Amino acid sequence: MATAVVHYTAAAVSDRGRKRTSNEDAFGFSVEHGVFLVCDGMGGAAAGEIASALAVDEMLRLLTSRAEAVPLVQAALEAVLVANEAILSQSQHNQNLRGMGTTAVGLLVEERHVMALNIGDSRCYLMRNGKLLQLTEDHSFVDEQVRLGHMTREQAQRSNFRSMITRALGTQSQVQPDLFELEAELGDLFLLCSDGLTRELSDSVIESLLGVDLSLEDLCASLVSAANKAGGHDNITCVLVRAEL
Repeated sequence: MATAVVHYTAAAVSDRGRKRTSNEDAFGFSVEHGVFLVCDGMGGAAAGEIASALAVDEMLRLLTSRAEAVPLVQAALEAVLVANEAILSQSQHNQNLRGMGTTAVGLLVEERHVMALNIGDSRCYLMRNGKLLQLTEDHSFVDEQVRLGHMTREQAQRSNFRSMITRALGTQSQVQPDLFELEAELGDLFLLCSDGLTRELSDSVIESLLGVDLSLEDLCASLVSAANKAGGHDNITCVLVRAEL
């Protein structure tokens, strides 16, 4: 029996939130090339906005121009390398951009082959059969303490060090993304998001919101609205990607 061919649809919403004066998040995707990205910038003045936009532009450029013969893992690592170098170069040549950086989370798909990549605390989730699973692991001080058993998840949620990330694009000469590979199933729903969403909404709330029968655009809007109602302390960006016939 032939395996059904999987196609993907996507939608995105990015919002400044209720407390910030600007939006330092950036996103980009190409359904045609199977590339979906979210970046959350950091740095003084407009540096965070520049870092996140630069990362999305460079990674999208590299990944959408990938030759078919280049393996997905190799393409992902090269895209991260180029984006990291681009941000570092700008920060070194412009005093106002010194210290800028950005998180990055991406989803790369080739038919049923799916790869998630991340640097920092922006996340990729999989919603399958009504259950939400976090595919990526945060590169943050508190999450590393939880993984080491030095802090509970509840303590991490209350910690004053929640914003301290341990890995980012543009802050060091070398950066290594985490890569996660899996086979997609029909009906799978992938969520890429900045921490402006996950700081306001628990996984159980996100799961319940994604379980509603709405279009991808309306689901994105619903997530952002709920995060704003919960406080909206940071920029909020969601990209949803669905595997379907």
